[in-house]
Amino acid sequence: MQLKGIITAMVTPFDENQNINQDAAQKLINKLINKGVDGIFILGTNGEFHVLNDDEKIDFTEMVVKVVNKRVPVYVGTGGNSTKHVIELSKRMEKVGADALSIITPFLVPIKQNELVEHYKCIAAKVNMPIVLYNIPKNTGINIAPESVRELARIENIVGIKDSSGDISNIEAYINVSKGEDFSVLSGSDSLILKALQIGATGAIAATSNLLTDIDVAIYRNFIKGDLVQAQKNQDEIEKLRTVLKLGTTPSVIKRAVTLSGINVGSARSPVSAVNAEIDEKIQETLTYYNLH
Repeated sequence: MQLKGIITAMVTPFDENQNINQDAAQKLINKLINKGVDGIFILGTNGEFHVLNDDEKIDFTEMVVKVVNKRVPVYVGTGGNSTKHVIELSKRMEKVGADALSIITPFLVPIKQNELVEHYKCIAAKVNMPIVLYNIPKNTGINIAPESVRELARIENIVGIKDSSGDISNIEAYINVSKGEDFSVLSGSDSLILKALQIGATGAIAATSNLLTDIDVAIYRNFIKGDLVQAQKNQDEIEKLRTVLKLGTTPSVIKRAVTLSGINVGSARSPVSAVNAEIDEKIQETLTYYNLH
């Protein structure tokens, strides 16, 4: 499969009882696809994978796959700390029709690179789906070393990596070590979408596209057209939202912004609390700035 374009790191909509809100999810998916995203990525960091149980993940994925109905690929997060558990969940995801798996590095215990490589190799050997590695060292305490990526890129069903390190030199290193392999590098840092594309990344998995779908899609489309001036303007345009996103715990701000813009995706699941009045005011100002009220 081709990993390219703007793939939305979609939030998981909840109702007032913190249960998954299928109606809101359907509305959000259709909005994103109608606005031209190239993929839907669920159960990532912004999708609150870490506070959902396996049955919720399976039910949610089944619903998303049905609503998307092959219009774009569906990427599903199945990562965790136990290799055995990741394999079990990944096999269940195969059965519900997801197109690819995104597997975050284990976290909490900083395992060594050889252990990390072995973790991914074991998973790849046991599942028959494309696997996208997910690197987010600020949250996990582990950075996938370029040499590890070199080794893993040779495995047939490991097809790419989402890099959320925020470090363009890290993205560049991944691009360099995987040259010649059928392997794609995607930016997971929304501030680096254009820079990453310019050095050889094939796209981005972007949380801001939950809200600023048109702008994020335009970064990629203008880059492909060769209009780098407009692509840079589009890239600069998302900065106001990115500044506001930092005011609250992930994904409280983006969820509130999406709700206020017309699709009620609810609050983040506890222990993350709803945004306070001061942050809410900043979100309102931001939506006015983007004409999204």
